[in-house]
Amino acid sequence: MLFLQIDSTGTMPMASSETISILELAMKGGSIMVVIGLLFIVALYIFLERIFTLQKAGKSPEAMMERVKTLVLNGDIAGAMKACTKVNSPIARMLEKGLTRIGSPLKNIETSIEYVGKIEIYRLEKNLSMLGTISGAAPMIGFLGTVIGMIQAFMTIAQLKGAVDPQVLSDGIYTSLITTVGGLIVGILANIAYNYLITRVQKVIHNMEYTAMDFMDLLQEPR
Repeated sequence: MLFLQIDSTGTMPMASSETISILELAMKGGSIMVVIGLLFIVALYIFLERIFTLQKAGKSPEAMMERVKTLVLNGDIAGAMKACTKVNSPIARMLEKGLTRIGSPLKNIETSIEYVGKIEIYRLEKNLSMLGTISGAAPMIGFLGTVIGMIQAFMTIAQLKGAVDPQVLSDGIYTSLITTVGGLIVGILANIAYNYLITRVQKVIHNMEYTAMDFMDLLQEPR
């Protein structure tokens, strides 16, 4: 931080500089910054874990679907089921469930696929609500830290009965504002991550719905 002062002669001396690391600045926020830091770690973990999961779930099902179509049209239902079990994805599990119901009415097959689809969607959306909560809670916790810091600053003024050192007061105020900055940063990042993941989930759900319809059309083809 730079502080410029003018001496009694009216001249401006050279600026003195004081450097402080981001970690040191964050630690000045007190226990509230610890809470915000924990929220950031949780949000980061959820984001990375969901990205890894969605990458596996979002793999193109076209190759697998073509394989399943060929086997089903040839009457090799067991082979089609085996092809699905080799792929670890929501779409593969939906198709496998549908294949186990072949011979039942089409409505029952469709209901079974929809049931598995709902379970897979629940798995895809796991912990996303927590990430959304963090995006809203982090800024509010930051504001709480600032309010607490301001209260402490005014309590200091009251205790000193007006004989307040401006340096002490300014330190207390900027320290309290650190929590607001930290909360806003975590909240903004968590909100961006949440919306990005929601978009990825919707893309996977669209592929699931399209593949399910394609599979039902396959079962109605003459063999």
